[in-house]
Amino acid sequence: MANGFVQANLVVLRKEWAFDFLLFCQRNPKPCPVLDVTDPGSPHPARVAPTADLRTDVPKYRIYRNGELVEETTDLLSHWQDDFVAFLLGCSFTFEKALLDAGIPVRHLEEGKNVPMYRTTILCHKAGRFEGPMVVSMRPIPARDVARAVQVTARFPAAHGAPVHIGALEAIGIQDLSRPDFGDPITIREGEIPVFWACGVTPQAVAMAAKLDLMITHAPGHMFITDLRGEDLVGEGLK
Repeated sequence: MANGFVQANLVVLRKEWAFDFLLFCQRNPKPCPVLDVTDPGSPHPARVAPTADLRTDVPKYRIYRNGELVEETTDLLSHWQDDFVAFLLGCSFTFEKALLDAGIPVRHLEEGKNVPMYRTTILCHKAGRFEGPMVVSMRPIPARDVARAVQVTARFPAAHGAPVHIGALEAIGIQDLSRPDFGDPITIREGEIPVFWACGVTPQAVAMAAKLDLMITHAPGHMFITDLRGEDLVGEGLK
């Protein structure tokens, strides 16, 4: 959707946990690159989409209580609280146009599916109550194009940047690519190598580990679309 615009992952939590989560993001910039943080109680991301409303402008939300997924909903109007702080984190969907422009196939788009995502044995750096495994997204890349895919995506550090792992899935604790923890399984063809990028679904794994009384995220693949263009993230990050 809205090809060329920056897409974002969402995390909403109480103000009392906001500093620790911001510190978690600072310590784990690959899976959690921060694009914007709202003022307490405000649903408007002033930096990346000031006229948007984060209570209604994400296609589907997930609500976690005490680390358990208890509900999916299409709006937060009845859930929003005055002490909520919302974080928008960069998403690898942002750099997929650049991959396509470079002639590199993106299989889940070809097959009309959500990107497959996997919990790994790569542990994030802890901050307060926030800790847990990194989640990665996987795209099968023809062997001849892997180096180019690394170069292309490295230009987008605010959208997870270069891959965190290439091939050898067992080395990061993934046993079966046909059984992703989030998203959909996709076809891997002969001569292709699985390439793994840090994923903004990581906070959902962290939410389960932290067992906060309340934490809200986007549903995997149901992104918030900002007003920014992908080129706004090229180089050092969000300009």
